[in-house]
Amino acid sequence: MHAYDLLVVGSANADLVIGVERRPAPGETVLGSDLAVHPGGKGANQAVAAARLGARTALLARVGDDAHGRLLLESQRAAGVDTAGVLVGGAPTGVALITVDPSGDNSIVVSPGANARLLPADVRAAGSLLAAARVVSVQLEIPLETVAEVVRGMAPGARLVLNPSPPAPLPAEVLAACDPLVVNEHEALTILGEQPPGASPEDWARSLLALGPRSVVVTLGAAGALVMDSRTDSGVRVPSPRVDAVDTTGAGDAFTAALAWRLSLGEELPPAAALAVRVGAAAVTTRGAQDSYPTAAEL
Repeated sequence: MHAYDLLVVGSANADLVIGVERRPAPGETVLGSDLAVHPGGKGANQAVAAARLGARTALLARVGDDAHGRLLLESQRAAGVDTAGVLVGGAPTGVALITVDPSGDNSIVVSPGANARLLPADVRAAGSLLAAARVVSVQLEIPLETVAEVVRGMAPGARLVLNPSPPAPLPAEVLAACDPLVVNEHEALTILGEQPPGASPEDWARSLLALGPRSVVVTLGAAGALVMDSRTDSGVRVPSPRVDAVDTTGAGDAFTAALAWRLSLGEELPPAAALAVRVGAAAVTTRGAQDSYPTAAEL
């Protein structure tokens, strides 16, 4: 019996957001709006999104022993995430400094902080958490060696969902465990390198599968998603409902979390992606990342 539908191993950041008329040039000071502090980080976002949908969710992450760390723990608990795996201390909580201009364009500086101190030894120490999870979801805002340790420590029969963001070269053992590898267009092209002109998302997915994952999901923004499985080798397009996008922050995390949850319930990849697309679409209709995640009832 698995105690958790989903274990998320990943980052937890405080997002510090300031609105500006325009971004400062070197040596220039500009005035901005009041500072808004939001709980963020891909790992923390995914855990909150899954728990809101009703998944039994745990988070393995590291935060600092500071106010930002307490904010992050608070937001996880409020969503119903099991935080027994959240380690405290070793460095300040990770922070993303975000300036947003009137067009909605943002510039972001990330200080990984405690996320960079989530080490393979921490994963080994959390063996009981890993053993209790049906699906494990990871991203790349934590050290790559820690991600590789997660792959080694997973329970037999457990499923790995990996979103390689920010993109980095992945070891073969990690790629081989991905079921699915979840990428957006930018991540797909970063991993694959130069693609022939006119290459379609189906072509990207085939090229990604050739690198070793068992399945691939390419998210296509307003166009929905493409699902491809090495076992069947046929691509399935999943359309997105049409929505008025207000803020796309964290929408990819909501998509991945919903997908991982449905897979943990034994659903096939195409219907799981169809629900995930709806969750991602719902998340862009409200400002913020975690604040925008729907519950199952709201869907």
